[in-house]
Amino acid sequence: MATIVPPVTQDGTSSRGPTAMVFMNMGGPSTTDEVGDFLSRLFADADLIPLGRLQSYLGPLISRRRTPKIQKQYAAIGGGSPIRKWSEYQSSEMCKILDRISPETAPHKPYVAFRYADPLTEEMYARLLDDGFGKGKGGRAVAFTQYPQYSCSTTGSSLNELWKWRMRLEGKGAHEDGKIMWSVIDRWPVHHGLVEAFAQNVEQQLETYPVERKKDVVLLFSAHSLPMSVVNRGDTYPAEVAATVYAVMQRLGFSNPYRLCWQSQVGPSAWLGAQTSDTVGEYVKKGQTDLILIPIAFTSDHIETLYELDQEVIHEAGHPGVKRAESLNGSPVFIEALADVAFTHLRSGESCSRQMGLRCQGCKSEKCLEQKKFFVGQSNSLSLR
Repeated sequence: MATIVPPVTQDGTSSRGPTAMVFMNMGGPSTTDEVGDFLSRLFADADLIPLGRLQSYLGPLISRRRTPKIQKQYAAIGGGSPIRKWSEYQSSEMCKILDRISPETAPHKPYVAFRYADPLTEEMYARLLDDGFGKGKGGRAVAFTQYPQYSCSTTGSSLNELWKWRMRLEGKGAHEDGKIMWSVIDRWPVHHGLVEAFAQNVEQQLETYPVERKKDVVLLFSAHSLPMSVVNRGDTYPAEVAATVYAVMQRLGFSNPYRLCWQSQVGPSAWLGAQTSDTVGEYVKKGQTDLILIPIAFTSDHIETLYELDQEVIHEAGHPGVKRAESLNGSPVFIEALADVAFTHLRSGESCSRQMGLRCQGCKSEKCLEQKKFFVGQSNSLSLR
């Protein structure tokens, strides 16, 4: 069930609250009937899956062909993705903490905006307006990416969509015109709470191995891959994922050998490797059968963990020593980390990180440029509060 957010009352000038906290993620179909629409939106997004000039033709064709197969996969994990459930739970619990530690920006109202599934960005924005934000009343909203490591294909795509609907629903005027004032938490790859949450889940899984084997278990950090065309354009995602991995290993005292690998490649073009499935297969062939898979770029379970890792990679490995660390899901340590990231951002007065204003070296997207100008430009409004 969607989280019910009561309407807010404000005059846009006297109080720093309420504050809308908007969790952004790719989303996932909650039922198998939603898979077709989910895939249609996903393959239409050139930021995520660039198909060139034939995107409008190839996208629908690929999504239609893949729908029956993907429906079976969602059926195998319970009939739908749990990502909405976890996103709504995490955002709600985070807001409870923020109300306690940041009363000056309270009340904090949780919202979820998915890129390819309900609730879509436009649905979220309409709810914001219905709940008393904007429409001459102003109000503050924070777009909080649930991709800890920034990529133009993920966070960038979600921000492009948010910017598009802001322009459509509120126009081009500034916050002073009574429109919503936006700021962005666009990356947080080495936040100490995030690192601690990952490390604790790894330690829990390591304890399931006999003492004499534990130090030799190989830790395989797995993240969603990117097309090499995106990587070669200068996307920061590979470096930020690697930074998270290194921070987790530092926290673990480099107790075990480890590698970073990449999953979920789609289509015939070149993607960032080595692939997770190939990595596990090669190690098992070499006799290294104690492996822990760690989904390092996901903040909750969804099809990439519950099906791709659990039912494909681990099942095909065919060895009981190949396991997976739990996803972050409802981890209290993780939810405290979310609150700390948000609290620090709210106190900073910044509209986004310094990194976000810098485009990729090979970026030619005018949409990306205008979106960045908008969110970076919100700093002036924030400084006025």
